Amino acid sequence: MADLINEYSMHTATCGQLRAADDGREVTLTGWAWHNRDHGGLIFIDLRDRTGYTQIVVDPDCVSADDFAKAEHVGREDVLKVQGRVRLRAADAVNPDMATGEIEVLASSLEVLNKSVTPPFAIENGIETDETTRMKWRYLDLRRPEMYANLHLRHTVMQAMRRALDERGFVEVETPILANSTPEGARDYIVPSRPNPGKFYALPQSPQQFKQMLMAAGVERYFQIARCFRDEDLRADRQPEFTQVDIEMSFVTEDDVMTMMEGVLQEVFKAVGLELNIPLQRMAYQEAMDKYGCDRPDVRFGMLLHDITNIVRDTGFKVFASVAQSGGVVKAINAKGAGDWSRGDVEKLASIAEANGAKGMAWVAFTTSGEEKSPIKKFFTEKEWAALKAEMEVEPGDLLLFAADEPAVANAVLSALRMHMADLLDIPREGHALLWVVDFPMFKYDEDEKKYAAEHHPFSKIVHEDVDLMETDPLACGSYAYDIVMDGYEMGGGSIRIHDPEEQRRVLRVLGLSDEAIDEKFGHLLNALSLGTPPHGGIALGLDRLVMLLAGKDSIRDVIAFPKTSSAADPMTGAPSEVTARQLKEVDLRLL
Repeated sequence: MADLINEYSMHTATCGQLRAADDGREVTLTGWAWHNRDHGGLIFIDLRDRTGYTQIVVDPDCVSADDFAKAEHVGREDVLKVQGRVRLRAADAVNPDMATGEIEVLASSLEVLNKSVTPPFAIENGIETDETTRMKWRYLDLRRPEMYANLHLRHTVMQAMRRALDERGFVEVETPILANSTPEGARDYIVPSRPNPGKFYALPQSPQQFKQMLMAAGVERYFQIARCFRDEDLRADRQPEFTQVDIEMSFVTEDDVMTMMEGVLQEVFKAVGLELNIPLQRMAYQEAMDKYGCDRPDVRFGMLLHDITNIVRDTGFKVFASVAQSGGVVKAINAKGAGDWSRGDVEKLASIAEANGAKGMAWVAFTTSGEEKSPIKKFFTEKEWAALKAEMEVEPGDLLLFAADEPAVANAVLSALRMHMADLLDIPREGHALLWVVDFPMFKYDEDEKKYAAEHHPFSKIVHEDVDLMETDPLACGSYAYDIVMDGYEMGGGSIRIHDPEEQRRVLRVLGLSDEAIDEKFGHLLNALSLGTPPHGGIALGLDRLVMLLAGKDSIRDVIAFPKTSSAADPMTGAPSEVTARQLKEVDLRLL
């Protein structure tokens, strides 16, 4: 590898390459001046490139006066070319914390290839500079070793993906960036068409329909490392433009897709030095909701949700009783280790509950000294109290947190509290945990829009036995959909697709589309399905999220070369920016 790196370059070795075995070797190094120190006439420069750094020694007896003068005035991030001889460091000067710590290079010449003004922040790991500043000077941020390591990890993952899929007979096919706008969930980014005034392209939220048409084309095994675009509210694991590993296969069942994907991921993990044991756990959607409150459970720790509806159905605490008797649920988690928190600290948690739809939050603390503290205990009978403690496996030092509402709200509240408490209590979550969540419902009801929506997407195949319920009881329909979850994040999702055009039309009708709208938005897909499209299915993995988790980061912005801020802006280039009146006129637009 080193020979290939150096074959066409200005240097004969990289800054992270040299070892004790290179003692006496004449080398040429290039890189950035990272640190420099003047020790009584000798100048020491740590020269850095993407592979690491080497200590350079500039001795006035070994270089020209002109070169020594240059060394005296080297500043941080100056770009240098150094020629010299590798020598072993003195035993007491060996640095065991650096890969090149046994050697140094005694310079014979030094050339300044470019000077640098003082950078806006230190090119170091672990800096505390705010993220907006780092993004404004992103090319400097990417010089930092930990950021370059993230980019290299991403490269390694992508190459391992390509190799593994190629070995399994997949063909990489690019699909259009400029396409038509179809209702798939998030808002589209739209692009005006100059040759077609008043008409617009949409940037793809995913290549979903194109990959299905590739199955109609007989490609059978397709993949693409695809750029996708969604105009949605951003957070740490979302960006307006992102990358997914998009995969589709013909003549397969959901077991085939999941088994294939497990093998690919096992090879990816191996490429980055990790072991992935397969087959992965499979958990039904309903079990995930019941026990974890969400369909992307982090199974690396407990604190599971308990349904205590039957215990509190007739309790004197009317909040619980009224919910239980009206068809809602009362659930609780046990945050072990928080029983001695002050009442003020416990009640601060209500803001988490309220942010997730709760009207309030009840709690019970069991202190390590044996006290039972709670404003609701007085409403329970001894039998109800004993049943609650038994169900929640209460011990001294425990804190019970409750949610009483319709199932979706109660689950959301306790799922959020579970993750929040795990952070506050520093509950260990070591390594990586991957699993499949399967058996998703086909539809959900959107209360805001007052209509049915697809739980996954409208192209997922309905469980055969449930197809006839589509129009009469949509919420009873299951689907052949599956998500792969990693460390509490949805890392990917897929399904077996609908390959019958009439079934696809029926699904789109349930979602509120007229036949006219269906033909306008999805006529191309229905045409393909009517011309011998085989049974098919696939999956899309969020590459950014996968690399984020493998890198141990909290935000996908740390593993994307040039990301956007939470307001979808780029501080480095100033995007989005205004355009000229002429540009608007050319696409037949004007600003109001």
